[in-house]
Amino acid sequence: MKWYEKIGHQLFEPNREQTPGELIFFKIFELFVLIYTVKYAWEWGIYTELRNTEVVLPLGIANYIDISIFFDWNLALINAAVITLLSCIAYARMGYKWFYMAVMVLLHLQYVARFSQGEIPHSMNLIGMSVLCFAVGAIWFSDKKHMPRFVMGSIIFFIGLGYTSAFFAKLIGTGIHWFDGRHLWLWIGEKSIDVYSTFGYYEPNFLQELALNYLTVASLILLIGWLTELIGFTMWWEKLRPYTVTLLIGMHIGITLTMNIRFDAFVMQLILVGYPWYKIIDNYTDHTPELIKNWI
Repeated sequence: MKWYEKIGHQLFEPNREQTPGELIFFKIFELFVLIYTVKYAWEWGIYTELRNTEVVLPLGIANYIDISIFFDWNLALINAAVITLLSCIAYARMGYKWFYMAVMVLLHLQYVARFSQGEIPHSMNLIGMSVLCFAVGAIWFSDKKHMPRFVMGSIIFFIGLGYTSAFFAKLIGTGIHWFDGRHLWLWIGEKSIDVYSTFGYYEPNFLQELALNYLTVASLILLIGWLTELIGFTMWWEKLRPYTVTLLIGMHIGITLTMNIRFDAFVMQLILVGYPWYKIIDNYTDHTPELIKNWI
């Protein structure tokens, strides 16, 4: 077996018997993605409706179409409503085959309309990527066994690839000295301005004070986080996945404590995909073919 076939077996587990716990967990995870999809659709829609008046920085498909039409006629809110409706229909499996792909396109339109003002966050990217995996899975792997395996396997693949790619992006963009603690000093200072402008005061916590007082500590914090990103791809292997995900969650906690940057959806999704929850659910479910047949 070739190396990429071995990785494929680790991600998609084609030979493992399907259990009710797997399908129950899959629906729980799908509900998580649906909730955040609807949440973002309405948040972006309301912001676009109330505040956006012109395109400052076109993103994605906005480079090819005039996205400013979403700034008028309540189109952003209408789009949010359509995304909500299609997402619920897809979740209920009511002739859903192409609905997730429609949700993916409309959500991307909502994203580029909202973030056409010059600031481009990436804290929502895992949800968008998950919707894409659901879209492809629904079209090409619509049966009860292969769709959950494809969706979860592809999501895990892209999460691992994304973190490892982030390591090399920093290396290429800045160089081997990216983990210089002075960079952390700069980022702490920048985020302190955001906190001060929001709450009217700013007081560094213990970890921030430690990093600001000692360059070695600041550099070590960045180096640990950077190396954790490098090993992100190891979550492709089932036995290593819980340990890699635990390190990634710890990295995000460190980012929050040092730079006041929160990735709530990232962390919750890591918790869901990083551990074998289906095994726990299987301990409390009856392994009957009828449950597997009727669940999805």
